[in-house]
Amino acid sequence: MRNKTTRGRGRPRGRHHSPVDDRLLEYLAKILTKCEIDSAEFFENLVKAWKNQESACGDLIIQCRKRTQKDGVFLITSGQDVIAQFPAPKYILEEANPLTEFIHRVSPLRSPVQEVKSNQYKIKDLRVGMKQINLRAQVLKISEPRLVVTNFGSYANVANALISDETGTIQLPLWNKQIDEISVGNLIHVENANVVIFRGERQLRVNRSGKLSIV
Repeated sequence: MRNKTTRGRGRPRGRHHSPVDDRLLEYLAKILTKCEIDSAEFFENLVKAWKNQESACGDLIIQCRKRTQKDGVFLITSGQDVIAQFPAPKYILEEANPLTEFIHRVSPLRSPVQEVKSNQYKIKDLRVGMKQINLRAQVLKISEPRLVVTNFGSYANVANALISDETGTIQLPLWNKQIDEISVGNLIHVENANVVIFRGERQLRVNRSGKLSIV
């Protein structure tokens, strides 16, 4: 007896892009790299243009010139210059920033300054296991410090800060002198951090080579 194969309707879930989709996303990644625009910020504004016809991203103006149930045609300008014009299918606009993968593909074209900017994320895009994360967020609250024993057998003070941007919240451990340097209400810039899970909750941990500063 032959095995029956069930074919679902619509597009498979997950990142299943056609060669045409890949070329579009790589094309956009190259534009963002050249213009030194953060991919998360750009994609967020691309979706805004899809919904509201127009949005601004830095010096770029994104316009949705035509919209159907399946796709949209976008025009990107900077002042009087046309930067790009392209169609984008609706299913790509419904993803969680598919440009991230393609930014890394064109990474050999980036300068060190562009590398830092391309790693700038929003909290909603953070996944456990991600590394070298940069982001800006506001401190909502800080727990009471507690004394813990580190993996090296030494003692350290640690407090958990809850930080937030317009997309979500995440815990950020503060160690020793960081506890006194950061206050509730501060807008902070986190550089070179990793996303981990601790006791079932996401945390953003700053590496030894990382940096935590007040904006």
